[in-house]
Amino acid sequence: MTDQFFTAVGIVVIGRNEGERLRRCFESVGNIGSRVVYVDSGSTDGSVAMARVRGVDVVELDMSIPFCAARARNAGYQRLLEVDPGLRFIQFIDGDCEMVGDWLRLAVESLRSRPELAIVAGWLRERAPEASIYNRLCDVEANFSGAGEVDSVGGIFMVRREAFDRVGGFDPSIVAGEEPELCQRLRQQGWRFIRLGQAMAVHDLAMTRFSQWWKRMVRFGYGSTDVALRFGLARFRRDSLRALFWSTWLVVVLIGAALGVAGAQDGTAAWLVLALLGLWPLQVGRIALRSWRDGRPFGLSAAYAFFLMLSYWPQMVGQLIYWSDRLHKRSFRLIEHKRT
Repeated sequence: MTDQFFTAVGIVVIGRNEGERLRRCFESVGNIGSRVVYVDSGSTDGSVAMARVRGVDVVELDMSIPFCAARARNAGYQRLLEVDPGLRFIQFIDGDCEMVGDWLRLAVESLRSRPELAIVAGWLRERAPEASIYNRLCDVEANFSGAGEVDSVGGIFMVRREAFDRVGGFDPSIVAGEEPELCQRLRQQGWRFIRLGQAMAVHDLAMTRFSQWWKRMVRFGYGSTDVALRFGLARFRRDSLRALFWSTWLVVVLIGAALGVAGAQDGTAAWLVLALLGLWPLQVGRIALRSWRDGRPFGLSAAYAFFLMLSYWPQMVGQLIYWSDRLHKRSFRLIEHKRT
């Protein structure tokens, strides 16, 4: 591939205290020939110095303004255009990811051959899925929708500059869920998106503890409530309603159990509690069966279903935090999970 080809592509890397993961990210994009900008969100682990030693252009975000991925990606994009106004395609990648293979060539060829496409993505795989059940689940979730035309692609993707400019980039007020909201605005203008059946990047979730997973789900609940309320994304409305339903289910079960103990002579309440309790494993089984039919191993499908159902409770916690912030007119917050 020619150097002229690569000069049409700019790369935005965003990160916060990614350490060794960021070093691997820089190595994966450093010899490609495209211009790279790194946007740092208040790191304290030497990430900025590491980037500068490697000759990477660095943008350090103002720490007085709340951090979020949307804000960081916009800042990187703006910096790229300041130093190279001729760029046509932008690849966004997080500092805990590594670009693989001929991804940039494949992505650019797809965008050039199909002018209706605004965004192209590929497979995002976990670096160490065997390290924990949480890593394995993330590997499933990142590629759950499969290859082909999709409604959204996740935060790692290549975008056509013309399309990105036309909608004004990411909305920096969104703490989580910024990419589906961007895709909604692009779709309203007639743009389309695809996921190629090709490897794009390797992700290092580095999640080994339940507390990390719980906080990640709290963050998702917080962000999905915000996006559903302010932008009306149907997917996030459904997620918020599911979290509300299953959280309410737990309260009803506990109340029913308390009533059953108080009125031990009447078995009606006990039978009602048993019936309600049965809904949860029934739903787990239904989700696991669907995942298994899609070709995933049964054990992994069962784990995915179990943790999906369990995730509605921390998501509800995130919703409650969001409504508390909104009620008290507080700025949105960054909920981190990697260093807990």
